[in-house]
Amino acid sequence: MYKVTFLSPGEEPVTVEVDPVKFPLQEDGLPGSILDVALGNGIDLQHNCGGKCACTTCHVIVKQGMENLSKMEEDEEDRLDTAEGLTLESRLGCQAVAHGDVVVEIPMSGRGGHKPPSH
Repeated sequence: MYKVTFLSPGEEPVTVEVDPVKFPLQEDGLPGSILDVALGNGIDLQHNCGGKCACTTCHVIVKQGMENLSKMEEDEEDRLDTAEGLTLESRLGCQAVAHGDVVVEIPMSGRGGHKPPSH
């Protein structure tokens, strides 16, 4: 078991415990990917291509635990070049498979560009 924490601008962090034996949690993205974990736990992460590494809407920024993610493959690297707000810590949520504790930020573009509801 390990934890994945999701940070979203203007919202409280959400941490979920992940049990790898339960993968995949849903049908989009690689089993155990950040996208799989997010969607399987009701966390909004855009994925216009259905998690097939054909767009950049599931772009996340890894804040901690980069070493606990799968190695970036060439197709992900090529696709990421077109991501809005690209950083050295950027990954595609559909391709980055976690195998240990990770903290990721979901940029506004990954939340569909919607601002969080005000309370």
